[in-house]
Amino acid sequence: MGMWKKHIGVLTPLILLGSHILNYDSMIVLTHFKGHAMGEFGGSLKNIAIGNASGQLGKRQVHGYLEGPMPPAGDAWGKMPLQDAFMERMADSGKATLDHFGKHITYLNVLRRMSIDCDCAGVGAAPPVIPDLGMMASTDILAIDQASCDLVFGFDGEKSKDLKERILSRHGLHQLQAMHDLGMGADHYELIDIDKES
Repeated sequence: MGMWKKHIGVLTPLILLGSHILNYDSMIVLTHFKGHAMGEFGGSLKNIAIGNASGQLGKRQVHGYLEGPMPPAGDAWGKMPLQDAFMERMADSGKATLDHFGKHITYLNVLRRMSIDCDCAGVGAAPPVIPDLGMMASTDILAIDQASCDLVFGFDGEKSKDLKERILSRHGLHQLQAMHDLGMGADHYELIDIDKES
């Protein structure tokens, strides 16, 4: 347990990650892509930004909730700074992980059983309504999260309306811009359908 401090010097000058990250020289990031109450969508960035943050201080730091325990109780969730600053802090935290692993990190986004809510909402989560759109793999975190969003926004229909509204109403796409600004990957990509290639 404990934490490892990583200097970034952007919006968040000091990132607090779990100390055990230093025990590994590679990482596979397996993410269930879906909506999220604060992150607006939970992709690979949200997975590593929150998942690798140290247990108390790092998670409070990324959420902008600097007092009290994590997770906060009751109405404390509503007192956290949201939207653009949260997206930028997630990008800062994610960049610390990328800087540590360099090219030794791979991302898998699973776009199935997508709800507007995160899995962390448990039985209170809205039921999944968007049809399964498949899985993606990449060595570029920005490209995979951009492509996942593009698939969701490219799916025409009533079933995707709520997830699109959640992402847009809470500035969720700003996390893509924040990753771009930090040089974390490319926002253009080529989709290769392995079913058609084989």
